[in-house]
Amino acid sequence: MKKAKFKNYIYEDDLLRFESHIEEFTPELFEEFNKKSEELDLRSKIEDLMSGDVVNQSENQAAWHPKYRKDGAKPNDLLLNHIQQIKKVNKKDKINILIIGIGGSFEGPKLLVESLHSPLKNNEYNTQFLTGSDKTEFTHKTSSLDPENTIFIISSKSFTTNETIEMLKHAIEWMPDLNNFILITSNLFEAKKYGFDEKNIALFDKEIGGRYSIWSSIAQIPLLEEEAYKKFVKGGYHSDLNLLNNKEYLKFVKRLSFTDIWLHNNKNKNVRVVLSYIWRIRSFTDYAQQLEMESLGKRPNANSEYNKTGQIIFGGYGPIAQHSYFQLMHQGTQEICADIIACRQDNTKLSYAQAITQASLLANGADDLLDTKEKINGDVPLNLFLLNKIDSFTLGYLIATWEHRTFITAMMLGINPFDQFGVSAGKIYTKKYLSIKD
Repeated sequence: MKKAKFKNYIYEDDLLRFESHIEEFTPELFEEFNKKSEELDLRSKIEDLMSGDVVNQSENQAAWHPKYRKDGAKPNDLLLNHIQQIKKVNKKDKINILIIGIGGSFEGPKLLVESLHSPLKNNEYNTQFLTGSDKTEFTHKTSSLDPENTIFIISSKSFTTNETIEMLKHAIEWMPDLNNFILITSNLFEAKKYGFDEKNIALFDKEIGGRYSIWSSIAQIPLLEEEAYKKFVKGGYHSDLNLLNNKEYLKFVKRLSFTDIWLHNNKNKNVRVVLSYIWRIRSFTDYAQQLEMESLGKRPNANSEYNKTGQIIFGGYGPIAQHSYFQLMHQGTQEICADIIACRQDNTKLSYAQAITQASLLANGADDLLDTKEKINGDVPLNLFLLNKIDSFTLGYLIATWEHRTFITAMMLGINPFDQFGVSAGKIYTKKYLSIKD
């Protein structure tokens, strides 16, 4: 293997060590970008976000996910009390909880369940997610369940999402007792259209975007320990405080954003693979994909010097990915860059060895052990995130850091990371198609 190249930037705090293997992005380039950020008044934009001011200009709305983190997690008493009542009435030891939601209403809860669930609560609840509109999925997941000890949680900010409403109709047909439904939404009017009583509806603020709903009651599902979720939110708030008060942390997040923009606009690296070598956060890529591609997948600002906005994000669980598409990454002709996430507590595990080895091979290539036909490319611009441990606080910190990376990128590009009119267009034309078919 080649001798490791110089790491041109390292950041380390109590929660992680970060290494940048993007040698061409020099300190001088960072300062050029940083000067532009000052000209764009990035600091005031960060303060506007954190203080709850209007930052979603196209919809004249604030983005309150930092506010929710600052206020701290509050228990979803409506849901917890309802579950206890079902247990008491039906005298069932195990409750089926079927969560209907898609997008942020699915990706966040799924990631938290995989990362933070309590093994003891596996004996109390059978939890499943229903995401699409196909009745086949509904039938498959309910075929062995008893409606008497089943609760549906319907998670939708707008309560107009086509897939969620279609699955809700299947659920009502299967179990017409509307008292066995809990609705989590910011649109009370739409939720009540389906005959539900307000006592079955938990509301959160419209200022929480769908891809940020992991910080709202949508993510507070029974499989998670209340204390674990509280620590998760505290971890996110810790990241917010660092962004405002810690110059080195701010430089670290700026560097993530600046290199993303530079690689895309100056080096034609329009694809970034995000790989987790930590089993418990194996779905982190799915979460980051929605966060970045919905937030940054916008037309360029006509007044910006940057013509390319969000990168294509793909990836998954590293040990599986190695046997799927790493061939292209090591010897293909695509222009890619990479983020690799591993946990230093796992340093005796095969997965950790794979993370470190693959990071080095992607960034540096190899000189020995391989003959001519086996030679690999190397020179893949790479960010290596080494978490000290994986717990709820660290996960909250990591996700909020990724949000800050995305927000700063958007501010540098001069685009709004909080609207999603492209997604809305799909809903509009689907409804138009269905009305014609009727």
